[in-house]
Amino acid sequence: MPPTRQAATTAAEPSAGPPPGQGAVLRLPLYGPTTAELTHRERIEWHFHARHQLVHPSRGVLRVSTTDGTWVVPPYRAVWIPAGVAHSHQAHGPTRMRTLSFAASADPLHTERPAVLAVGPLLREVIVSLTDEVAHPVRTARQCRALERVALDELRRVDALPLVLPTPADDRLRAVAALLHADPADPRSLAELGSAVGAGERTLSRLFRAELGMSFPQWRTQLRLHHSLTLLAAGATVTSAGTACGYANTSAFIEAFRNAFGSTPGRYRDPEP
Repeated sequence: MPPTRQAATTAAEPSAGPPPGQGAVLRLPLYGPTTAELTHRERIEWHFHARHQLVHPSRGVLRVSTTDGTWVVPPYRAVWIPAGVAHSHQAHGPTRMRTLSFAASADPLHTERPAVLAVGPLLREVIVSLTDEVAHPVRTARQCRALERVALDELRRVDALPLVLPTPADDRLRAVAALLHADPADPRSLAELGSAVGAGERTLSRLFRAELGMSFPQWRTQLRLHHSLTLLAAGATVTSAGTACGYANTSAFIEAFRNAFGSTPGRYRDPEP
């Protein structure tokens, strides 16, 4: 069993939209910048915060889950989690998770949903500097606040990336999703998958667009690329990750990965010592 960090470190408060079957979701306080070292497949269970949180895995890959969907966050990316949104984390590969927090009144992204963001050189350096400051303080509180303002200014300049994998609610979509989560390389068409779960292709196609906001091929591509990130973080080669995700050859995998993440798969192996 993968290790788990329980979120129940404070008294229970009313849930901020708990996922079905998860029980109470606890509110956890945020005191400022943090750094956490997570082992492969280690989980931080469902919780929420009264402040916005910016989570940046400077090493490894982090899967962030909410009731709306899953965001897989590789290095060179960060996820913005709005105040009050219930979420959980799972690490893939040894992961260094760096976080900043901001008052709920600050809203640089103008969104009520989590969003994956590109982390440019300046924002990355500010995150690393502030989170390293916790262990080795060399700045005054005033200097740290100035860096936090720089981070907020950078966040106002970035665009959200389309890296969410929406979670289906319809039972027929959930059945199809379960088959593909179990085997992302499953080559069956939507018609064949529909036959396996007792639903028609046209019905499923309509549901994917209406409920998840994307076509079935787009959703399956997103699922495969999300899975590839977790495999690469766990040490898989680019070739084996592509094969496990259903790509006919390594070139096709690299092209799809670059189109989605803006870089080649090899860059995500271990960017920070």
